[in-house]
Amino acid sequence: MADVWKENVMEDLEEGALEYESVEEFLIAIKKEFGGGKKELVKVAELKKLEQGERMMEEFVQEFRRAARGSGYKGYLLIEEFKEGMNATIRRRLMEIENQLDSIEQWFRRATALDQNWRESRREEERLKGKQGEMIPKQQKQRQMMPQPLVWQRRQKMPS
Repeated sequence: MADVWKENVMEDLEEGALEYESVEEFLIAIKKEFGGGKKELVKVAELKKLEQGERMMEEFVQEFRRAARGSGYKGYLLIEEFKEGMNATIRRRLMEIENQLDSIEQWFRRATALDQNWRESRREEERLKGKQGEMIPKQQKQRQMMPQPLVWQRRQKMPS
């Protein structure tokens, strides 16, 4: 369909029989023929620049869904854009799983679960690190109160 329209426009241009009074009118005709291309291009550009950064995966997924609507991206292309924007650690772990993910919804669910687990493990590490930090001074105090160990000297053989 696009090729036919292109041929017709080219013929009209060669014959000087264009019905457009301005470039704006011509662009409106192109838009009508090919759809809202500008809107799709804006959505695609928005998708391409999205990055998770330090945000929670849930927030990133919501923003990604919003940007994906109207982009024209589906299936593999949508998954690729999502992978590009997520944190490298989560992407790597998802790529290493045995059962590869086939749909964008599976990617959203698994990425969100991994992100939640990762954040929970970081909180747990911080909590444990804090407990260890509190315990060290107590252990040091106990050591200071304990008597110093005896220093053993080697027994030397008596000369015969």
